[in-house]
Amino acid sequence: MLARVLYRDGLMLIVDKPAGLPVHRGPKGGVSLEDYFDALRFGLPRPPALAHRLDKDTSGCLVLGRHRKALAHLGLLFKHGKVGKTYWAVVEGGPDADEGTVELSLGRLDERRGWWMKPDANGLPSVTTWKVLGRSARASGPEGGDSRAAAPPYAPPHAAESRVAVRHAAPPPPHPGLPAAVPPSPFRGGRSNTDGQPADRTPLTWLALTPVTGRTHQLRVHCAASGWPIVGDNIYGTAQRFTGPPQLLHAREVVVPISKNKAPVRVTAQVPTHMRDWLRACGWNGENPETQ
Repeated sequence: MLARVLYRDGLMLIVDKPAGLPVHRGPKGGVSLEDYFDALRFGLPRPPALAHRLDKDTSGCLVLGRHRKALAHLGLLFKHGKVGKTYWAVVEGGPDADEGTVELSLGRLDERRGWWMKPDANGLPSVTTWKVLGRSARASGPEGGDSRAAAPPYAPPHAAESRVAVRHAAPPPPHPGLPAAVPPSPFRGGRSNTDGQPADRTPLTWLALTPVTGRTHQLRVHCAASGWPIVGDNIYGTAQRFTGPPQLLHAREVVVPISKNKAPVRVTAQVPTHMRDWLRACGWNGENPETQ
């Protein structure tokens, strides 16, 4: 974990959390990120603590407060939306436009599902902005025309009461050479790619996602509800629970205005190994600061 420290000052640490490692120890036990906190004291009497959270299968930038006063300050920054967060995701299909916004209130699915969420008109307002950074070759026709087979938005629970504001046009008809799109589900099941590699016949889109609000599972629900679930999402997307590819969601960058007298701290986490082939399929050229 010491090698994963991306930034350190007297107030906070920013670490590159690996995918597959939960930040908290669950009810069934097992290793969690918190087990490593004692090694991240760097001379302070207390270990750091979480200033926010990432899902178990989400990798990338995670902010820790180094002492109580710093943690309280960071908590207010996150609460009031002062911390900038950018995630990279690879999604099935993709939006027709090159950028836009999803506005969809979210509520808890039910008490039995813990943190699982659903679109809910009576839930908390939730906003995500998105921008297309690249598309797979299968997303373009032989003459350069658009031939994406984007999945249509699914009908979530209480869909008639939910408001999904996605600023993009209706997707074009599927290319004859592509399989019929499968609407994503708020539960497990549906289409999957079991070899952990990009599927040749599935159009993919590389997105930059910015959560304006910070609801649980917000990006995953917003992408699925828009018709382009995140690859590997086995709750809201189409991936199988144990045989599908890993979830392709990465906390790429965080910008923290930790000090009033200094410029905000901007930190970037490199793309994890499990996402690289998928991103290359969408036009990513590697960790080149001149092009990314």
